Amino acid sequence: MGKNKLRRFEENKSFSNLYETSFEEVYRKDHPLKGRWAKEVFGNDNPLILELGCGKGEYTLALARRNKQHNYIGIDIKGARLWRGAKTALEEKIGNVAFVRTRIELIESFFGPGEISGIWITFPDPQPRKENKRLTSPRFLECYLKFLSPGAFIHLKTDSRPLHDYTRQIVEQWPGMQLIDADTDIYNSDRPEWDPVIEVRTFYERMFLEEGKPITYLKFSAGNLSTGNRADD
Repeated sequence: MGKNKLRRFEENKSFSNLYETSFEEVYRKDHPLKGRWAKEVFGNDNPLILELGCGKGEYTLALARRNKQHNYIGIDIKGARLWRGAKTALEEKIGNVAFVRTRIELIESFFGPGEISGIWITFPDPQPRKENKRLTSPRFLECYLKFLSPGAFIHLKTDSRPLHDYTRQIVEQWPGMQLIDADTDIYNSDRPEWDPVIEVRTFYERMFLEEGKPITYLKFSAGNLSTGNRADD
């Protein structure tokens, strides 16, 4: 392991906005902050939005800068990447953002029923051969529904047309879910420049655009499995 990674891992321990737990601490156990993130971490009761697989936190930080009336948590397993996001947030004094280092498979241990008001999934691994590892597979969507408020929105932004099509099919067939927006090429559409879907661009997104890959987007309501009710974003 390189010296820079070791240094970053050590520095992560000092960041007040970065929460790291071992597998054993949360496997089939509740994290101490489950159900209490907004009040105990952010000191308010504002809506809480997650970014899954946030990498360096570019999207999480951009959303937090844009909307001070929401709290944001970026989640990733890569500590060296999270270091950049957490450090930037502290340097810029962005108080409505935090980061969690964990596997997405363990996410139920961190958040309680109705605690989360929305999810962004930006450029995840499309997992072409392993459906159960796709972050929009029924396996993961069922996990999200356990802590999403009824009708909360889920956003998927990806360069993978197969993942886009797969997710859309899942949503359209899932009782209670509602497709809100579907776009197979967001930069060749009539979206306004201020729309975060096109205004916020990650490192990988810029790279994909340079390669000429269309960027796709889905927005859908998590709904409610029993009633199909929706809530505002």
